[in-house]
Amino acid sequence: QVHLVESGGGLVQAGGSLRLSCAASGSIFSINAMGWYRQAPGKQRELVAVTTDGGSTNYADSVKGRFTISRDNAKNTVHLQMNSLEPEDTALYFCNADLRRTVSSPITRWWGQGTQVTVSS
Repeated sequence: QVHLVESGGGLVQAGGSLRLSCAASGSIFSINAMGWYRQAPGKQRELVAVTTDGGSTNYADSVKGRFTISRDNAKNTVHLQMNSLEPEDTALYFCNADLRRTVSSPITRWWGQGTQVTVSS
């Protein structure tokens, strides 16, 4: 089994910062991409940021210049530094990982349970 556990969410005022972390554990051979998605009430889940094992990154336009994704491959962790937070960033944030469980396994996507981020105006 594979587990992704997020931490770092909370309540913050507009303009503030939060740092989310996600640790993947369990039967993992290798991890390709790790990323963050978010889902606000009544809206679809959307990509926030993603990073590959090679270090490339991609961000949603709405967070470019404010959020930074980083990864520790040795620890199978990914972080999301969120600065200049806005009320529109309020959502449940999910971590995910595209990984192989063995050398011959197909790549499968795993999700965490989510951590709530609430930005007050």
